[in-house]
Amino acid sequence: MQNVDKITKRDEDFALWYTDVVKAADLADYGSIKGSMIIRPNGYALWEEIVKVLDNEFKKTNHKNLQMPMLIPESLLNVEKNHVEGFAPEAAWVTYGGDNKLEERLCIRPTSEVLFCVHFKKIVNSYRDLPLLYNQWCTIMRWEKTTRPFLRSREILWQEGHTMHETEKEARSETLKMLHIYEDFQRNYLALPVIVGRKTEKEKFAGAVETYTIEAMMYNGYALQNGTSHYFGQNFSKAFNIEFLNKDNKLANPYQTSWGVTTRMIGAIIMTHSDDHGLVIPPKIAPIKVNLVPIGKDKEIINKIENLKINLLKNSITCDINDKDKTPGFKFAESEVLGYPIRLELGKRDLREDKCTLVRRDTLEKIIVKLDDIVETIKTLLEDIQENLYNRALKKRDSMLYEAKTYDEFKKIAQEKPGFIKINWCGNTSCEDKIKEETGLKSRCIIEEAADGPCPICLQKAKQKIYFGKQY
Repeated sequence: MQNVDKITKRDEDFALWYTDVVKAADLADYGSIKGSMIIRPNGYALWEEIVKVLDNEFKKTNHKNLQMPMLIPESLLNVEKNHVEGFAPEAAWVTYGGDNKLEERLCIRPTSEVLFCVHFKKIVNSYRDLPLLYNQWCTIMRWEKTTRPFLRSREILWQEGHTMHETEKEARSETLKMLHIYEDFQRNYLALPVIVGRKTEKEKFAGAVETYTIEAMMYNGYALQNGTSHYFGQNFSKAFNIEFLNKDNKLANPYQTSWGVTTRMIGAIIMTHSDDHGLVIPPKIAPIKVNLVPIGKDKEIINKIENLKINLLKNSITCDINDKDKTPGFKFAESEVLGYPIRLELGKRDLREDKCTLVRRDTLEKIIVKLDDIVETIKTLLEDIQENLYNRALKKRDSMLYEAKTYDEFKKIAQEKPGFIKINWCGNTSCEDKIKEETGLKSRCIIEEAADGPCPICLQKAKQKIYFGKQY
């Protein structure tokens, strides 16, 4: 455990601060291969909480889990031209099996669309077989050039949903349904005030008709694409010749979707909520919600702490005891570094007065509470911390949202202020490219807001409004 003093100040060097928090909170370590990441128990416990909530949401909407192989024959990857072109620069290949060179290269999955399509072709025969609502929790590999723990690594933990539908209407509905499950989860559990919209033609997923995105803004104003949902139409089903007998007894191609989120969400939690003291975890997603810290080694204090733990667990409040042979100051700092939503301190004087001290991680405010009131007080406090983290992040995000009516105004904001810039947009890729080339900002998402003026780049009639920003 690193000392909190070794965490770089967030406003001095945000990138170094982020790495320091990851290390100090013991969330991850670097693997032996460049770009690989070891997710330490603290980091994996966060991922388990994410999996628990989302997996339950998927099952409530009738999705079933399965597991696909991790290797894709090159011939399969080449079936859908746009798809393979999109992933070719990041593909990792297996060329030997033991000592024998393989006749065909095998791609370590960067995503699993083609594997699902091969499977769907075998099992889809009639409209009665549809819809197929599948999801898998797995790892993928993308040979990223620039890596950073949780944000971009070469081996990625994620989930990917893949569904097949009889009609376009059903598939489009599925695409948006899963998008909004992600949105609700990130707002209500991760306390992230995300922006939801549609990707441009240039930025959409390779092989998709439409891609919808969850865009989170980090403390420093950078964007983090925090989940996507794709409507494929019949692009893949036609390429793989997947057909079924519809209700008119005619052969038809099904409509397809896919959607996914990754451990990148852990990076979003860190970069949105954490501070110079270390990690801050929203209570709803925190594996351990209360850290119990006995002050001193008095047997009566230890017994009371043990009883408090039993009582909290009975009331579904996860907790642990910091019984290390360290000073109280060390334990307090460690509790803050690890991001427990609440720290409970109990010493001899507290015991005599039948009270304890609660310290909330979001504000570091200390609250004196009677021991008899501890459960209800903690429950209320956890709800208040969750709400405060969301509102604080929302206020910070809104302070970095801008709107530009002219291109000069856009360039001035881009040069001087971090955050997202909203403009009217004509829909042409040439204007999107010009912004990226001249300012370094990429399109984030098209939003459901009517244009109220011309495109500031080409001055032609605008079709929609769109956000631009720098990204991780």
